Amino acid sequence: MEGIIVSLKGFFIELENPVLQAFVGGLFTWILTAIGASLVFFFKSANRKVLDMCLGFTGGVMIAASFWSLLSPAIKAVEIQKELGITTLPIWFAPATGFFLGAIFLYYLDKKIPHLHLFNPVEKAEGPKTNLRKTELLVLAIALHNIPEGLAVGVAFGAIASGMDIGIEIGSAIALAIGMGIQNAPEGFAVSMPLRRQGLSKFQSWKWGQLSAIVEPIFAVIGAAIVLLIYPILPYALAFAAGAMIFIVVEEVIPESQSGGNTDIATLGLIFGFIVMMILDVSLG
Repeated sequence: MEGIIVSLKGFFIELENPVLQAFVGGLFTWILTAIGASLVFFFKSANRKVLDMCLGFTGGVMIAASFWSLLSPAIKAVEIQKELGITTLPIWFAPATGFFLGAIFLYYLDKKIPHLHLFNPVEKAEGPKTNLRKTELLVLAIALHNIPEGLAVGVAFGAIASGMDIGIEIGSAIALAIGMGIQNAPEGFAVSMPLRRQGLSKFQSWKWGQLSAIVEPIFAVIGAAIVLLIYPILPYALAFAAGAMIFIVVEEVIPESQSGGNTDIATLGLIFGFIVMMILDVSLG
């Protein structure tokens, strides 16, 4: 295991360019989504309890990543900026502002992009009225989940180039990408199986399931580029990604995981996901 970790760090270090590192990290999360969605080729159906546990796991990973990989480094970044005289604002201002703006950003997208939560009938689609099919609305809903995840990975790799000792090293960014990828695998499964039950072919179910994560490498690049262009924005960007993820967890992931009546299993999945992400960050960071 240690050899794999060393090899991963060496690979990302050789890439050198933070934007390229972010793109590869985002690409990794998309690949794991595709792998998770490919389970549709081997299973005819999925137990609702399994899907709810997967969604709970997703929420746990995102909550843990929001603190260890994003908010905590954001606070450290402000402390260093104050020492260097870059800012005179209170230490809490940048993390709180960035967190709020991230949540507002996802709130805006939630209202402006038509989408449908898993397990809901098409009549309960949210956002503007549209003629899109249920399949497309489901994919858009999961794509909303993945936007903050891509931003988080990109901002983490961009933060390394700042040279600040804020607790984000190459291992930390890799841990975040791995965490996002691990929770994307069951998420891809949770998307492709309902599509299969609707009558889509196995290939079509897989295609739409993996497509939901294509936004991750795109927003990973955007996140890294923004941090590189405007270094003082680093703590705001880290907290922004955290706020966006927490909004998604509270507004969509947890309600979806609890809606099937499997509350205990979904909650245990969340706790397990939180622990997995915490271990990844502590061991690789």
